[in-house]
Amino acid sequence: MRRGIQIFIIAAILFAFYYFGFGVFGKTAGTIVSIFSTLTVVSLGFMIFMENRNPSSTMAWILLLALMPVVGLFFYLLFGQNYFKRRKFDKKAEQDLRTYDRLEENGARFHPDLSSFNPMQQQLLHLSQRLARTPISFSSDTKVLTNGQETFSTLLKELEKARHHIHMEYYIYRADHIGTRIQQILIEKAKAGVQVRFMYDAWGSMQLPKSFLRAMQEAGVQVVAYGSSKAFFLSRVNFRNHRKIVVIDGKVGFIGGLNVGDEYLSRNAAYGFWRDTHMRVRGEAVRTLQIIFLQDWLYMTGEKVLDAEYLSPELAESSGGAVQIIPSGPDNDRRTLKNIFFSMITSAQKSVWLATPYFIPDDDILTSLRVAAMSGLDVRILFPSKPDKWLPFLASHSYFPSLLDVGVKIYEYEKGFLHSKLLIIDGEVATIGTANMDMRSFHLNFEVNALLVQTESVQRIVSDFERDLVYTKQIIPDKFNKKKIPERFMESLARLLSPLL
Repeated sequence: MRRGIQIFIIAAILFAFYYFGFGVFGKTAGTIVSIFSTLTVVSLGFMIFMENRNPSSTMAWILLLALMPVVGLFFYLLFGQNYFKRRKFDKKAEQDLRTYDRLEENGARFHPDLSSFNPMQQQLLHLSQRLARTPISFSSDTKVLTNGQETFSTLLKELEKARHHIHMEYYIYRADHIGTRIQQILIEKAKAGVQVRFMYDAWGSMQLPKSFLRAMQEAGVQVVAYGSSKAFFLSRVNFRNHRKIVVIDGKVGFIGGLNVGDEYLSRNAAYGFWRDTHMRVRGEAVRTLQIIFLQDWLYMTGEKVLDAEYLSPELAESSGGAVQIIPSGPDNDRRTLKNIFFSMITSAQKSVWLATPYFIPDDDILTSLRVAAMSGLDVRILFPSKPDKWLPFLASHSYFPSLLDVGVKIYEYEKGFLHSKLLIIDGEVATIGTANMDMRSFHLNFEVNALLVQTESVQRIVSDFERDLVYTKQIIPDKFNKKKIPERFMESLARLLSPLL
């Protein structure tokens, strides 16, 4: 429903509240609150119903409004409205589509020869290209970076080499040791004439000090916040830019699960060792990372920076296989990454290996994993043994029994905190990036992943996954299902709220 209709309905609620509350029933506070609550639940419930959301999401919102009207109204205003998404992101979607269409017209490789891949892989690549509208590259080199130390040491070296531009986009950026180290390089490069554009998510990085950002701006770094952490009632806070992108001189790119903060270097005692996965990209696929960043930049600033000097990557010698960079977000109703994950799982012939810090799947993903296990495939889920956020952690556990019952093997990582976001199919196809296996990544966040088919990096991801299993404890179904009632109740309650997370 349009925003105008929403405002009209809310105004009607207030009028009814005034008329009936004061004109008919008098000034009894309890009666007035009761009337207001009832009218609010009915009207907002009708609005949510008419938006044709996911059924589980619709029922969760209506139930929350019915059981806790005041809390439900607050959370709806904060997280539930969709009008901002439609009105604002439609414009971004149109801009992105025009950019990719222009690339296709200019001869970008949107119709590659896939004959060297098996039928399943060909089908997946055709689907991913149709959904994402980004080219598949055979002239790119990728290197998997297994932890924070390897990631940041590589990143710092590449930043020091920058000569023309640095483009950086993070969900969380902290003004701690590693954040300050990177900041100083950006400042030095900007003073030396390098074009530096720095974008951070306003919600994820809301604790970033203004003085920290001001020092960058005074040195010539262009700084932009994606969204606004203060615009609660415009529902902006619900649509977050969860991407982690770095592009240097259009030649080198970084993508993966690590934000910028000392905890990603295992320097936070609460988490201990931080297990994460990032990736360095060279060659043709860097252009797609560049375009994703520049389109986000255009959306926030209005500055159009799609010149040839930014979009002419050096082709890299590939060791074989295909690389595709895939953006996804609320500006795309195709649910790009969710549908690619679904296709990967349902097309698997031997194995489905998954690593994720948050596991809140929708019915499609949950069913696909169950069917894969019942079909005799080796289905494994790698999950942290301790949480960084309690509500998603509890909700995730509520999905485990139905998977354990059909033979899915679930492992809890005990060496530290697992933050890797990986899906591996048959040991030959993998995706790595920012998207968790949860409904927030499917429907609400701006994400970016790399799809890898028969590359050397897939083998590195497989070997890392196998090594991670050494530091895990497998969940035993009989023991897991004997949890005490209070614990099971909390997990069920968290699951009830999971469509809202």
